[in-house]
Amino acid sequence: MRAKAAPINTESRREPRSRNFTVGGHVLAASRAAPGLHLVATPIGNLGDITLRALETLAGVDLIACEDTRITRRLTERYGIAAELTPYHEHNAATARPKILERLAQGGSVALVSDAGTPLISDPGFKLVREASAAGCVVVALPGPSSVLTALSVAALPTDRFFFEGFLPAKETARRARIAELARIDATLVIFESGNRVQEALRDLADAMGTREAAICREMTKLHEEVSRASLAELAEQADRLETRGEFVLVIGPPAADAQVLSADALDDLLRVQLGHHSVKDAVAHAVELSGRPRREVYARALELVRPAKGGHGED
Repeated sequence: MRAKAAPINTESRREPRSRNFTVGGHVLAASRAAPGLHLVATPIGNLGDITLRALETLAGVDLIACEDTRITRRLTERYGIAAELTPYHEHNAATARPKILERLAQGGSVALVSDAGTPLISDPGFKLVREASAAGCVVVALPGPSSVLTALSVAALPTDRFFFEGFLPAKETARRARIAELARIDATLVIFESGNRVQEALRDLADAMGTREAAICREMTKLHEEVSRASLAELAEQADRLETRGEFVLVIGPPAADAQVLSADALDDLLRVQLGHHSVKDAVAHAVELSGRPRREVYARALELVRPAKGGHGED
């Protein structure tokens, strides 16, 4: 009797995709990545800033989850990586996350990348990592580029203690309220800002922390990288001439160790002395530096003091 033919396994005949990557014209083989979620840091600008381990992992995983497939494809094409890409961003996370978790549950290997830098740092991914960990999946971090650490490195400001804020609120009232809270933190501050709001943010920061040293880091690791270092007050004065195209990281030094905030009565006394020798503008500048109080507050108080004598004129 003739044996029954076994069903054809079309999956076994499918040509496996290449797991190679290319560096400096040399084609290197990558082994299949271990099952689990791999958090891969990618360049923040210069595509040469990627580790060999990151390339091997991106070539070896079954799937790369990325914010924008067009941006990640530029990286994979640069290094000859034939990978399956799937979008994962704040707008589709609710529907994309269960599919990725299912892939992980079946023993798959998935890399999570952001458009630039280290995943989860002001980028989506927290819920995916949390749920993957809760489900018992292995989560591995591959360290690499970070705009936070890059800016801290070049700002020439203290790095022993720092606070990463991310993006400030877009609306003026909320932004100023948040800056007032940040001003009380005894650490170097790292803030992300967009080009269309960086000038307003600098002015609000200077009003609250004008005497502090700061740095504006623009387009880090890219062709038009710039780092400007000065006091916040000086940077705010130059804000109108600032090139606003590109991405910005603002680094603000901590308050001086001996900084003291004068009481309201002491501020009035200081202003009276300064107003007796200087214009309102110069008197306010000196008082801000000596009092530790926000410029906006000092200026408002100065106007109150000069109104009886000068009829309420502004900064003459």
